[in-house]
Amino acid sequence: MHLPQARLDQMLDRFHQVEARMGAATDGTEIVKLSKEHAEIKPVADAVSALLKARAERPELEEMLASGDPELKEMAQDELQALDERLPLLEREVALLLAPKDKDENASAILEVRAGTGGDEAAIFAGDLFRMYERYASTRGWRVEVESASEGEAGGYKEIIASVTGDGVFGRLKFESGVHRVQRVPATETQGRIHTSAATVAVLPEVEDVEIDIKDSDLRIDTYRASGAGGQHVNKTDSAVRITHLPTNTVVTSSEKSQHQNRAKAMKVLKARLYDMQRQALDNARADARKSQVGSGDRSERIRTYNYPQGRVSDHRINLTLYNLPKFVEGDMDELIEALIGEDQAARLAALEESFA
Repeated sequence: MHLPQARLDQMLDRFHQVEARMGAATDGTEIVKLSKEHAEIKPVADAVSALLKARAERPELEEMLASGDPELKEMAQDELQALDERLPLLEREVALLLAPKDKDENASAILEVRAGTGGDEAAIFAGDLFRMYERYASTRGWRVEVESASEGEAGGYKEIIASVTGDGVFGRLKFESGVHRVQRVPATETQGRIHTSAATVAVLPEVEDVEIDIKDSDLRIDTYRASGAGGQHVNKTDSAVRITHLPTNTVVTSSEKSQHQNRAKAMKVLKARLYDMQRQALDNARADARKSQVGSGDRSERIRTYNYPQGRVSDHRINLTLYNLPKFVEGDMDELIEALIGEDQAARLAALEESFA
C-alpha cells in the first residue's frame, strides 16, 4: 500500500496544530481535551515522520548510485535494498494507525456467558467457557469480578456475568461474542455417546458515566429477598436489586448481600448493555462494511466449535482449526485471538485503501 503524501501531510499538520494550541490554551477543559487528542495522535505522527524520512532517503541514494565512484555505488545499492525492505513495513504500520479504529479498543469489558441448547451439559459447558476466560485474563494480568451468576443443577452456569478490568480487554475479547458449540461425551452420559451443546457469549465494552446518559425517570428499581440454600447467609432483608430500563425493557439484577453494592453493579451492567445496543445500531447502519469484517457482533452467529474427541477447536469465521483444545480451554487462546485480530486489521486496511481510490 502506498499512502498518499497529502494524507500524511494532513496528519502531521493536525498534530502540529494541536501542539500549538496546547501551548496557548488557558481553559482547563480545552487543555484536557487537547492533551487527550495529543496522546492519541502522537504515535501516528511519529510513525508518519519516520515514513517520510525513509521516503526522503531514496532520491539521495539514487543520486549516489548514479555517481562514478564504485565504493559509493556499492554502499548506495546496499542501503537501497535495506530501504526497500523497510518501507513496506513502515507503510503498513502507518496504515494500521490511520485505519478506522474501534474507539472502545482499550476499554475494560462486561463478559456474559449463558447456557444454550443442551440442558445440563450446556450449563457445564458455559462454566467451562467462563473458566477459560478467567484463565486467559490471568495470563494478561486482568482482574475478573463476578457481577451475578445463576448456577446449573449439574454444575456450571445457566448464566454468569462478570466485569473484566484491564488495558485492552475489549480489543482482545470482542471477537468472542456469538454462539460457541461443544461436541463431547457428557459426564452424565451412560452410553458413551457424543452430544452437541451450545453456550452464548457476549462481550460488551464497559462504559464511563460520560458516555451514556440514563434518565432516572426511565428506570424502575425493585428490591426483593434473594433466594439461598438456607443457614446464616440467607438474606433476611430485601437487598437484591432488579433494575428495568423502561424504554428498551432491558432488565438486570444483582443479589449480593449489600443493596448499595447491588444497585451499583446492576447499573454498571445496564450501562454496558445500553451502550452495546447503540454500537449494534451503528453496526447495522454499516451493514455492507460489516460483511467483510470478522466481528459482526451477531449474538446468534455460530462462531466456534470445540470438538473434544478430536482435540480440536475451529473458528468458523476465519476457517482456522487448531489441534490444541486441552491447552486452549486452559486459557492458551492467543494464537486464535491474534489470527482474528489480523483478519480484522486486513479488513480495515482494505477499507482504508478503498478510501484512497
